[in-house]
Amino acid sequence: MSCIREELEELERITLSPYAAFSSNSMGRDKYEEPDDIRPCYERDRDRILHCKSFRRLKHKTQVFIAPEGDHYRTRLTHTLEVSQIARTFGKALRLNEDLIEAIALGHDLGHTPFGHSGERVLNALCHEGFSHVEQSVRVVEVLEKGGRGLNLTKEVRDGILNHRTSGHPHTLEGQAVRFADKIAYINHDTDDSIRAGLISESEIPKEITDILGHTVKERLNTLIHDVIYSSKDKKELRMSPTTEKAMQHLRLWMFDHVYIGGEAKKEEVKVNRMIRLLFNYYMENPYSMTGEYITMLDNALAAIKINDPLREEKIRLAHERSVCDYIAGMTDDYCIYKFKQYFIPIGWQKY
Repeated sequence: MSCIREELEELERITLSPYAAFSSNSMGRDKYEEPDDIRPCYERDRDRILHCKSFRRLKHKTQVFIAPEGDHYRTRLTHTLEVSQIARTFGKALRLNEDLIEAIALGHDLGHTPFGHSGERVLNALCHEGFSHVEQSVRVVEVLEKGGRGLNLTKEVRDGILNHRTSGHPHTLEGQAVRFADKIAYINHDTDDSIRAGLISESEIPKEITDILGHTVKERLNTLIHDVIYSSKDKKELRMSPTTEKAMQHLRLWMFDHVYIGGEAKKEEVKVNRMIRLLFNYYMENPYSMTGEYITMLDNALAAIKINDPLREEKIRLAHERSVCDYIAGMTDDYCIYKFKQYFIPIGWQKY
């Protein structure tokens, strides 16, 4: 008698596109596990991400606006949910594996720092090995979750997470769906939030963009989503028509000039930079001030360095850096501010 998982896997083979990633054909996990009797492997991965601590912390991490005044601005969590929704729309229309899409989408930004890309740039400058939220998202699911054991996700999910940025090349169409959805989501919801904040107005967006994509956020989302679906139908890869892709790229560059880099929203970055630098230096000098699980992972990393290794001192320093980066990257905005106040603001002044 077949189990429910096997019945669902057979349903995938019957209903999904021949270009979809079938759960039964997964390349598997680094550590073997007995298959679940109900859930196919990608559904199981989705659930693991949804229930992990790093996912819950996304609700208190900056998307673009640092400490915005208002309840309707996106956070890293709401961005993640919007990416998942758009990517699943692609998946349903193109008959792809929606469980794999959702797992990749929910996990793609787990490695983001507090204060969004501002925090990412600071850590990248401070760490000798560099820092990227993309690689950190993979590190979260492979190493940092569950006290250093990781989530043991399938290779397809980790590939999609690793390759979700513009320069990435996901090996599955499901990963490509998330890659397109991420770009479409952030460029449109950042435009929406910027208009709400009064930083830009709809009328300021260049006519050569709006004539192609639309004159409202809703119209632009509709145009971009439809374009990907109809350009990709029955194809071996997801794509966007050249005209639409050029217009979206134009909007992205315009947003960089008016919001991401040159806008009012980024004036707080100088304060974020200083705060994270001070915390980084503090934890480098006082690594045992981190929470217990990070101390344990640091001790394990140090114990693995051989005493007679000629590069021992350098490896010790890099291990400390890696642990401090992991710890700070995992902080929410509020927790980062709280630790800064704890270490650098006299108690009597903290009420001001």
